[in-house]
Amino acid sequence: MSQRIVVTGTDTGVGKTVFCAGLSALLGANYWKPIQAGLEAETDAAVVARLGALSVDRIVPERYRLRTPASPHHSAELDGVRIDVESLDVPDTGGRPLIVEAAGGLMVPLCGRTLYIDIFERWQLPVVLCASTALGTINHSLLSIEALRKRQISILGIAFSGERNAATESAICEIGRVRWLGRLPRLSPLTAHALQAAFKTAFAGIDFRP
Repeated sequence: MSQRIVVTGTDTGVGKTVFCAGLSALLGANYWKPIQAGLEAETDAAVVARLGALSVDRIVPERYRLRTPASPHHSAELDGVRIDVESLDVPDTGGRPLIVEAAGGLMVPLCGRTLYIDIFERWQLPVVLCASTALGTINHSLLSIEALRKRQISILGIAFSGERNAATESAICEIGRVRWLGRLPRLSPLTAHALQAAFKTAFAGIDFRP
């Protein structure tokens, strides 16, 4: 079975998509966003393809493409679509590693009372938790770690993005008993070359092995 990793976050806007682009490039992986909510701007798959320099065949098509940039359950309701959570099975990538990007945080609702974390529990794939280094991240990160552990979902570690905050990062890792995978600084300009160069410095591919 090829390596498969779920990337989730402590909240929306913590850099999951940029991280997925860098990780996909680093591991030579395919990328899959099961549900894309919001189609007017550049989609997450398009961002990953651009920043990770991934060919078209390495982007697995979304299972659901919803117009409104909102929580999947609400976006689906506005589009008149019902998300069939049973259809969200992890695709076969023919032996190539796969990076799966979720939407928002763990408790994002998909349909009825089904949350993204319910899907992760069914998949039983290792998870990388993305977090910012900004104020409030200790609380958000520890709550996310506790929720994953309660479901007995394996946590590969936590990946930070933003300015260095050693005290906060070490507190999360020590209290949460999770591995520090690295920290990706803010990049300006954010280009494929800059991201991939920074990613290779910030993270080690061996740390993402289950």
